[in-house]
Amino acid sequence: MKITPLGDSALLLDVGSDSNEPAGPTLRRVLSIKRAIERAKIPGLIECASSYQTVAAFFDPIVPMGQGVEAGAVGSWFETRIRKAAASGKSVPRFRFRKLEIPFCADPEFAFDLGDVALRTGLSEAQVLQQYCATVFQVVSVGFTPGFPYLAGLPEKLACPRRSSPRLSIPEGSVAIGGSQAGIYPMASPGGWNVIGRTPVTLFAPDRHPPAMLRPGDHVRFRTISRAEFEILRESGDADVTSWK
Repeated sequence: MKITPLGDSALLLDVGSDSNEPAGPTLRRVLSIKRAIERAKIPGLIECASSYQTVAAFFDPIVPMGQGVEAGAVGSWFETRIRKAAASGKSVPRFRFRKLEIPFCADPEFAFDLGDVALRTGLSEAQVLQQYCATVFQVVSVGFTPGFPYLAGLPEKLACPRRSSPRLSIPEGSVAIGGSQAGIYPMASPGGWNVIGRTPVTLFAPDRHPPAMLRPGDHVRFRTISRAEFEILRESGDADVTSWK
């Protein structure tokens, strides 16, 4: 495991990977190490954030300095403790990932790139949606904008390059394909992914705990709903993810 500085108050742990697929064993190692570091309760540790094969540990350098650690040794002080905590990651209990289903509508007004995806893949629009909904994705990272889930597991047949000209604003709830990944825009933001529909589910709410609906490790699948169902769920505010076995 390689540990490198990330600015002056964070360390980046690279767990490495034996596979090109970020989900699966690599993701479990990443999340196990993240949990082990959090459980170690290292003085001054602020938070940990995980990505495809890395964990970023953010810390307050003032805390160890208050305990007599010299300013120039703060980084190594944290690295020693983080490395020790990470080594105990193998003893962390196995994860039980949630299995969640998300409704989305592929009305032409929402799915403005569905036709392009169908053209690139050689499938009909109906076949694109059918394969998308038949796929079980896994959240490998959350970021870009608050609550944005990067979903691994997209069938190779559905992979499409990002748009050559990103849009200035992608609507909240847009379900999209970007390269070999899928994702959902939790809020209106610029973006270059191919949008194939929209969900009425609120993926990020600052007053909710935790604010982000999805978290790394979650298994996700989609189901299509009609425009009428979409409007009812959006207006009622009852749109939510459901669990499946």
